Amino acid sequence: MNTASLREVCVVGTGLVPFGKQPDKTLAEIAWPAVREAILESELPPKQIDAVFCGTALGGMLAGQRIMKSLGISGMPIINVENACSSSSSALSVAWLSVASGQHDVVVVIGAEKLTKFGGGTLPLEREDWEVNQGMVMPALYAMRARRYMHEYGLTEAQLAQVSVKAHDHGALNPYAQIRKRVTLDEVMSARPVTDPFTLWHCCPTGDGAAAVVLAAGDIARRGDAKPVRVAASEVTSGIYTDHYRDMTWAELTARGAKGAYEMAGIGPEDIDVAEIHDAFTIAELMYYEAFGFCERGGAYELLDSGATSLGGKRPVNPSGGLLSRGHPIGATGVAQAVEITRQLQGRAGEHQVEGARTGLTHATGGGIAGLDHGACSIHVFAR
Repeated sequence: MNTASLREVCVVGTGLVPFGKQPDKTLAEIAWPAVREAILESELPPKQIDAVFCGTALGGMLAGQRIMKSLGISGMPIINVENACSSSSSALSVAWLSVASGQHDVVVVIGAEKLTKFGGGTLPLEREDWEVNQGMVMPALYAMRARRYMHEYGLTEAQLAQVSVKAHDHGALNPYAQIRKRVTLDEVMSARPVTDPFTLWHCCPTGDGAAAVVLAAGDIARRGDAKPVRVAASEVTSGIYTDHYRDMTWAELTARGAKGAYEMAGIGPEDIDVAEIHDAFTIAELMYYEAFGFCERGGAYELLDSGATSLGGKRPVNPSGGLLSRGHPIGATGVAQAVEITRQLQGRAGEHQVEGARTGLTHATGGGIAGLDHGACSIHVFAR
């Protein structure tokens, strides 16, 4: 993308509700408090909102309109975006471009999902896909990746389980996390089996949740005493279809997206101070360490074991607890990550603050299609 003529875009307001199970609330009832918080934090009047972009995968028709109606705000363009687990991060990218290009000056981005309406179990995928029609579900796909990675690089089940231990150590410090419980290595390994080699604690919980951000052009964002966070890169990519061998140990789509995001931001992996990445399952976090260039292929466990990706380490990953602990109401995840990184860079993340963070990264993938690494991947870089 030629970014020379694009305007600076900043996050000027953030909103988030605790993730969890809220079966008695509608999607709009879950989401509007996050939107209200983001607007109030921005200190911009609602009449200055030029457009709204809402990301939800399974929230039904006109989700953005339903949410904004609850706040008495309507009339502006409201665009709803579906891109599986990348839905709200893709909405964030579309919103960013609308401001960067000069089409809009101030926009609201919402991520929202209510998964309790499905009554539990794995996420419903499209039955027209031939792998899904044969019984493929996301835990099984990632379990196959885990087993192949273990075969190729000698990763043990105990080492894989340490990803979950780290995630829940972080999540226990986050008041917005769905699971605020530390777990031991023994607890992870002895928990109820889901799909070999995963037990329950290797898998992210589903639930309900919402997040919102307000984006503004740089000249608006930097008025007064605000502490805006700049969106330094916004990258959305899709998987490359193949009908033959796929390397299950390499996150090609994320690696390709990371390269584009780094180039747009003018940085490299060594410049990232804090990252929120798509750890829907324990193996995913390790594979994404490698895809983002935080370590060499096969070196992910060594990086984890060194403490570099834990709070207090050189490059904390998922200080919020990630999907494994904060939870994964899929349409809400991308914007929730943006809220987390924005607050980290502003120094107001509370007990799970990463000290001195100046540059952060978010990453959400959307899968469930045969022949693709993933269907979508959205990566953003934020900077102070």
